Amino acid sequence: MQLPLPFLRVTDETGTTGARPPLVRPESPVDSAGEALIEFVRVSRARRYILRVRPDGTLRVTVPHGGSRREAQQFVEKQRRWIERERQRVRSEQAPRMWRDGSEILVRGVPVRIAVTPVANGFLVTYGDRRVRIESADDVRAAIEWDLRELARLELVLRLRELAAAHGLAPGAVSIRNQRSRWGSCARNGRIALNFRLVQMPPAIRDYVLLHELMHLRQQNHSRRFWRLVAAACPDYLDAERWLRAEGRALF
Repeated sequence: MQLPLPFLRVTDETGTTGARPPLVRPESPVDSAGEALIEFVRVSRARRYILRVRPDGTLRVTVPHGGSRREAQQFVEKQRRWIERERQRVRSEQAPRMWRDGSEILVRGVPVRIAVTPVANGFLVTYGDRRVRIESADDVRAAIEWDLRELARLELVLRLRELAAAHGLAPGAVSIRNQRSRWGSCARNGRIALNFRLVQMPPAIRDYVLLHELMHLRQQNHSRRFWRLVAAACPDYLDAERWLRAEGRALF
C-alpha cells in the first residue's frame, strides 16, 4: 500500500497499492516513456465528472455514481486543450525552489535557516544541527537533500521499528527513497519504503505516515477496516492528513 502525496494518488500494478478510493477498472494511457498518465476514480458522492491535473502532469478523473469509464474517457477527450494548458501552468508553479544562504526549511518540524560559509576548498552549509561541506555554492539544495536522506536512514528506520514493536508488527526490509508521488508504501511482502522528506515533518505527522504504512501489514487496502486500524493506532490522524494537504508540498 502507498500513502501518496496529498496532490497525487497513484495506481500501481507491482504489488503495492495506494491511498485512494475504489477505482473504476483502470485504463492507463501512457507517454513515450511508458508511464501511466491517467487514473479513473469512482466517488459515490460525486455528482459530475471532475478532471484534475496533478503536479507531475498525470490526470485524475472523478467518476460520479452511475457514471462509466467510457463517458469518463469521452470527458477527457473533450478537455484535451484545457489539459495541456493546465499542465503547463502546474509545471511552472511546481518548479523546485532554490535553496541558498538565508533560505528557511523544516527539519523535524522546526523551521531552520540555511547558512553558507566560505571555507578552504569550498563552503560549509549549516542548517539546524546539521553541517555539510560542498565545493560550489550552487549545490546547496542537492547537498542538503543528500544529508537529509542520511538523517532519514538513521531516524526513520529506527522510529518505524519502534512503532512496529509497539503494535506487535514485523515489517520486512525498510528503504529510504526520493519519492515524488507518495510519502510511503508497503508492499504485500511487508517491505516498506519511506520518503526521506518525512524527516522534515513534525514528529506527530511523521509518526502518522509510519503508522499508516504499518497498518497495511494488517490490511492491504483502504477499506473501512483499514481506517479503523489507523484511527486506533493514531487517533489524531485526520489532523495529520490536513497538515499533509496544507504543508506537504512546501517540502519539495
